[in-house]
Amino acid sequence: MTNQSSAKPTHASVLTINGGSSSIKFALYQAGEPLEQSFHGSVDRIGLPGTILTFSDSTGNQKGSLILESSDTRSASNFLIDWLEEQIDFSLISGVGHRVVFGMKHTDPELITQELLNELHRIISYDTDHLPAEVELIEVLRRRYPKLPQVACFDTAFHRTMPRVARLLPIPRRFDATGVQRYGFHGLSYAYLMEELIRIAGTKAAQGRVILAHLGNGASLTAVHGGKSIDTSMGFTPTSGLPMSTRPGDLDPGLVWYWMRAENLTPKQFNNLINHESGLLGISETSSDMRDLLDRETQDVRAAEAVELFCYQVRKWIGAFAAALGGVETLVFSGGIGENAPEIRARICEGLGFLGIELEEKQNAANEGVISAAAGRVAVRVIRTDEEQMIAKTVCRVLGLG
Repeated sequence: MTNQSSAKPTHASVLTINGGSSSIKFALYQAGEPLEQSFHGSVDRIGLPGTILTFSDSTGNQKGSLILESSDTRSASNFLIDWLEEQIDFSLISGVGHRVVFGMKHTDPELITQELLNELHRIISYDTDHLPAEVELIEVLRRRYPKLPQVACFDTAFHRTMPRVARLLPIPRRFDATGVQRYGFHGLSYAYLMEELIRIAGTKAAQGRVILAHLGNGASLTAVHGGKSIDTSMGFTPTSGLPMSTRPGDLDPGLVWYWMRAENLTPKQFNNLINHESGLLGISETSSDMRDLLDRETQDVRAAEAVELFCYQVRKWIGAFAAALGGVETLVFSGGIGENAPEIRARICEGLGFLGIELEEKQNAANEGVISAAAGRVAVRVIRTDEEQMIAKTVCRVLGLG
C-alpha cells in the first residue's frame, strides 16, 4: 500500500470536501476553464470497523488505500487533513469548498465566517447525520489555515426556486416564520445533472418537463421546468420522501405519538430509528444495500418486499411529479442505484407506458446514456453525477477564480 500521490499542484487549486454521515469524499481541481481534476478519494465506513481512505489520481496510475486506526468523525477528519498535507502544498490552495447539507435560511453558497459557523452550530440538531461531520471538517481547516477561504455549498440551493405552495408545510403558521418548510436536498447533484443535460441533449430538452431521480444511499426525486426546481420529494430534513437505505421516507406523523406511548422512545431513540434502522434495512432486516437485497430476494421474502417497496414508491413519485409538471419529456436516473442497477430502473418504469415511459432492454442492461425505447415519448437517460465538480465550480464562482 502507498500513501503518496504524485498530484502536487503547480498553480492555484480548489479542494472540495463532501462530508457525509459515514464518509468523506474529496477532490483537488486546478482552477480554470475547464476545471481539471488532479486527484480524488474518500474516507469510508466512518464510525464502523474497517475505516479506510482510498485515493486515485486523474489518470488512475497513482492510487492506494490506508486503514485508519480510529474511526470517529473527529479522528477521521484530522487524519484526512494530515494526509492531504503530505500530498499537496496548501499555500497553493485558493479555496476549499464544502458540501453543507442543511442551512435552513442559508441556501445560496457563501464564504464561511464565524457568524455562519455559529448559525450552523445552532441548527445542528436538525440534521445530526450530516451537519456535525461537515462542521468538524470546516473547523479543523480553520484551526490549521485561518486565512484559507472556505465556501459553504448548500445542498438546498437548487430548490430555492420552488414556488411557495411546494415549500409550505400544512402546520401552524408560526413554524413557517421560524424557517420550518420544505427545503429539498441533493441540490448539488441536481445542478450538475441539469448542466450535463444541457450539454448532451441541448437547452430545449433541459428547459422542458424533466424529472430527476437521484437514487442512492439517500434517494430523492425532483421536478424541473424551465430549468428550475418546482418540487422535490425531500422536505425539511433528508429523512422524508422516498424510502432509502436506512431512512423511511414519508411516514404517518401519528406514528410519533404511537411510538412515544407504546415504545416510550426518547428523542434520541426516535432519531436513531428513523435515520439508521428504517428504510430498506428495516424492511429486509438484513441489509441497507440494494445489491445485497437483489442477490437475496429469491430466497428471502423480506428482501423481495424491500426492493418492491422502493420501486413502487419511486414509481408513485414519478407519477406525482408528472402531474405537477403537466407531463414529462425527460426522465434522468442518477446516484449509485440509478446509475448501476438496470433491474431497478426497469421495475420502476414498468407500467409507466401511459406517461410515454418505455425502456429499451439492451440499452438499459448496458447502462447506456439513453435507455428509452424509440417508440417511447419520454427520453429516459442515465447520467453519472459529480457533486465534487459542482462544488469546485461554485467555489471558483464565489471567489472569482478563473
